[in-house]
Amino acid sequence: MENLASQLQNAASVAILGHVRPDGDCVGSCLATWNYIRTWYPKIQADVYLEPIPNIFRFLNGAEEIRHSFSPGQTYDLCIVQDCGDKGRLGDAVLLFETAKRTVCIDHHISNASFADENYIFPKASSTSELIFDLIEEERITKEIAECIYVGMVHDTGVFQFSSTTAKTMNIAGTLMEKGIDFTKIVDETFFTKTYNQNRIMGKVLMESRLCLEGKCIVGLVTRADMEKFDVLPKHLDGIVNQLRVTKGVEAAVFLYENEDGTFKASLRSNGKVNVAKVAMDFGGGGHVMAAGATMEGTAPEMIEKLCEKIDEQL
Repeated sequence: MENLASQLQNAASVAILGHVRPDGDCVGSCLATWNYIRTWYPKIQADVYLEPIPNIFRFLNGAEEIRHSFSPGQTYDLCIVQDCGDKGRLGDAVLLFETAKRTVCIDHHISNASFADENYIFPKASSTSELIFDLIEEERITKEIAECIYVGMVHDTGVFQFSSTTAKTMNIAGTLMEKGIDFTKIVDETFFTKTYNQNRIMGKVLMESRLCLEGKCIVGLVTRADMEKFDVLPKHLDGIVNQLRVTKGVEAAVFLYENEDGTFKASLRSNGKVNVAKVAMDFGGGGHVMAAGATMEGTAPEMIEKLCEKIDEQL
């Protein structure tokens, strides 16, 4: 795939999909594509379908247009899936993918199996948003599109500190800054700023975390009871696993939180020696070498033991 424009030829309707529990890169890349189509191809019907997004991203142009449901039998000429390693992570919107006349996947997850008709998969890219920058004409990147791409890049690079950040990544960030975006405000208000309750539950996790594997792995846990006590939702737990990761001497961080159905979402981070994507894939998940996740069943102690065993195999 050379560019996004070539994929839009002969398409009267486009559905843009991302993964369940959308994060910054998912929201940013999807809305960047939506703004691009709406601005430069106004005759094309373009719709974004995502689960409810965190409030911190609602300033992005088009956020209010995101759809959370669709009518039975609704079909599109083209379905563009972004920042999603497999169609199982599309949630209910997988029906739009399966009924579309043509499908495209734009992603940077190493676990992506190229499940669409056309695939643009680059695991070494910092983010899917960076790939969107590559696929659209630079002169057509408006301030609104630049904001979306910048948000995605900031969140998937940890504000440009993860190893996936390259010179190209920084050059793209510079180009986006020249579009007039308030980059300082974006970083501060969407990445660093937390509510009082978010800080409280992070503090609880850090206080009750424990070291495993002779101090090489750190584990944190949040139960449904914890979330109810601190009045937070899963989307408010972003950043906890990264804070665990920066503990001195740690090679891998494991953070578990309980879903409504009793399963647990496991978020994994690495400092270099552990391929956490490989660990996650062993439990039906996926992601990147340095950051990955999976949904697991069982008790928290059982899951922690299993994850630590897989991490220890690599260490």
